[in-house]
Amino acid sequence: MHIMEGYLPPEWCAVWFVISLIVVIYGLMQVRKVLAENDDAMPVLALSGAFMFILSSLKMPSVTGSCSHPCGNGFGAVFFGPAVTGLLSVIVLLFQAILLAHGGLTTLGANVFSMGIVGPFCGWVVWKALRSANVSGGISMFFTAFVADLMTYVATAVELSLAFPTPNFMAALSTFLVIFAVTQIPLAIAEGLLSTVIYNYIVDARPDILVKLGVISDSEAGAN
Repeated sequence: MHIMEGYLPPEWCAVWFVISLIVVIYGLMQVRKVLAENDDAMPVLALSGAFMFILSSLKMPSVTGSCSHPCGNGFGAVFFGPAVTGLLSVIVLLFQAILLAHGGLTTLGANVFSMGIVGPFCGWVVWKALRSANVSGGISMFFTAFVADLMTYVATAVELSLAFPTPNFMAALSTFLVIFAVTQIPLAIAEGLLSTVIYNYIVDARPDILVKLGVISDSEAGAN
């Protein structure tokens, strides 16, 4: 997913940077609010960032100028919402760009938009919809992580197609999506399973934190 340094035209780098910056600023405000209301949220926030960093560092070659890997972005979206995940993605992507040459600084806005905003938002919508339908937390987490991962790559494919619409946007988009799908669908399934395992562990170990964050209800916490 990480679009490499210098690959996007400057105008598109600027567009994605501005859009992402707006969401990240809001995410910073949300983090301050969450931590002010719940001191116990810090370990889960740190875990969400570490989970995203580790999974998204496991890259393999894919589309020219990009790569394929798990994202870990649906996990944090469940606990804190997509705006906070956007803020976490900035930290993750900066470290990866500087220390691992994974992604880039000029393409930071585009990478934040796909991995930190679009993917988490889509996953968060799935989580809310499934939980409203009384689907269990574990199953909801699986589909949240699965969708967040795949939609990250859909967003990346759109970004690349807008920058390089050859022979036209729809043809380029179809090409990028097909190539990404080969590696990303199995990775998204694996990420969904891993996210579910960790989610279930947190529910069993510290349900009180998730109740305070509004992730589970008191009755669900009592059942564990």
